[in-house]
Amino acid sequence: MKLFMVAGEKSGDKQGALLIRELLSRRPDIEIVGLGGSEMHQLAPGVEDWAEQAGVVGIVDVLRHIGYFARHLKAMTERIVAEQPEGLVLIDYPGFNQRLAERVHKLCPKTKIAYFIAPMVWAWHKDRIPKLAAILDLMLCTFPFEKPLFEAAGLRTEFVGHPLVDDILAKRREGVREKNLIGLFPGSRRREVERHFPIFLELVKACRTRHPEWKFRTSGSNPRLTETMRRQAAAAGVAEDEVNITPGLYHDLMDEAEAALVTSGTATLESALHEMPFGLVYRVNPFTYMVGRLLVNIKWLGMVNILIDRTITTELIQGDFTVDKCIAELERLTTPEPRAQVLADMKESMSLLGHGGAAAKAAEAILSLF
Repeated sequence: MKLFMVAGEKSGDKQGALLIRELLSRRPDIEIVGLGGSEMHQLAPGVEDWAEQAGVVGIVDVLRHIGYFARHLKAMTERIVAEQPEGLVLIDYPGFNQRLAERVHKLCPKTKIAYFIAPMVWAWHKDRIPKLAAILDLMLCTFPFEKPLFEAAGLRTEFVGHPLVDDILAKRREGVREKNLIGLFPGSRRREVERHFPIFLELVKACRTRHPEWKFRTSGSNPRLTETMRRQAAAAGVAEDEVNITPGLYHDLMDEAEAALVTSGTATLESALHEMPFGLVYRVNPFTYMVGRLLVNIKWLGMVNILIDRTITTELIQGDFTVDKCIAELERLTTPEPRAQVLADMKESMSLLGHGGAAAKAAEAILSLF
């Protein structure tokens, strides 16, 4: 039995690895190939690690790399047509994966197509829901409000919960929270770090006088990004003892920091599951932001807020992402009464993600297709 799996960035690679582990525990004979990241490749060597190159953000970056994605889309389609696998499992990454699903549905009608971590079409392209229903065999949702939307279009849909629940529970450490330790999370992609980390460094410099009691720590998602961040700090005149930069320890930091600033994305859910109060920050190319505002019809960017339909975490986006506003939010999150309220609201929001076992439930649902 052969399954093709496709994920396109670090967060998808992590969820893909959890899914691969569950699939192989049930069917060790499955051959798993495709595109993903280092974690998926480690478990299934037939999965090519392309996550670093594939993890671009925004319309402008995608347009710059359009040839790269077109070549991979063509090559992956041709390979699936030639090998006729029993299944194709798509993990998040909607821009690429939806196009691949359309081609495979048309050219390989016998190949079952499952989508794990539903694309957020409810946020800006609800008209795509019927189109997805026409080309997919199974949708695996990680947020409870998604299930009725896809089922209404006639697509077999399962709410499996969010795989991060298991992942974070396995990593959590209790009793290690440090007073006055501030976590800085600029993102896991190079372009995110290039946009966000310089503002964080200006914040560190401003706090030399405004909050000398605060200690700052951050973590690069890989050694290369860690070195990029160290070079940025040196160029900004920020000494090593003013902001501790280490690779790959961001889960530890989420358990230890009193409060943090976190770039929008999977890290915000991880922070909430670690019960670390944070402010959400994000900045993209102005053109990308302008187009996004025209298309997106949701109130919030952060899923912590979306799940509970009210503001829990402050969102500092584009022009609001300033040093002064970041400091004000950190001051709020380190003040006992508002901090306690944020923590209580985050727990309420995270309770809607299910109670664990998402990857196992997803694996069972995928295998039931065959």
